[in-house]
Amino acid sequence: MTAGKAFTSLTTPLLFDACLSTGVEIRCAPPGGKPLVPHMKAAGRVLPARHAGSVDVFLEALGTAEGGDVLVIDNQGWKDEGCIGDLVTLEAQAAGLAGILVWGAHRDTRELVSIDLPIFSYGACLMGPRRLDSREPDALERAVVGTLAVGREDIVFWDSDGAIFIPARALDGVLTAAKSIAATELCQARSLGSGNRLRDQLHFHEYLERRARDPSYSFRRHLDEIGGAIEK
Repeated sequence: MTAGKAFTSLTTPLLFDACLSTGVEIRCAPPGGKPLVPHMKAAGRVLPARHAGSVDVFLEALGTAEGGDVLVIDNQGWKDEGCIGDLVTLEAQAAGLAGILVWGAHRDTRELVSIDLPIFSYGACLMGPRRLDSREPDALERAVVGTLAVGREDIVFWDSDGAIFIPARALDGVLTAAKSIAATELCQARSLGSGNRLRDQLHFHEYLERRARDPSYSFRRHLDEIGGAIEK
């Protein structure tokens, strides 16, 4: 199953919880980014590109793309230039990409919405680049998002809550854990709908009693012992 198909029934908070429960390093994009269209989401292998003022780096990256990749653009988080617009987005769509994540801003918002390729960005700016910097030697090997360096060995997932990067080698375990957490939370939600309070489901009174005896006893440990899920 591809990352995109697996992500259909999952969310980034569930993946975060799954990383936490399996010991996989937490690697989230900085807060503040969001899908161009609400509720839009995407997942796929990272296709990195570090922008230096010209779109040629994107076109070169797309020449090595595989279907289902996500173009991850490193524009240093700048919001005073829109580094991606409609033409490159159409080219990415034609290459079979699953989406685009921009650590920076986009432009041509109306056109991008009509193209309907999932895009995650940190804002819109009508101005295009006016600079032409020297391109880094590894511009097609690594993209930096916030403080994270990501590349082809990473899978990116993003939705309305944010973006998270997971190493491909750890993906199966994280997805399995995320599905388990989702199933547990669904059961808890249904039980709540039937009048069974969450504190009762989680044996919260027992937790408080045990914590009183042992201050080192954490709620997370309690959840692990009873098989509950609310923070993992």
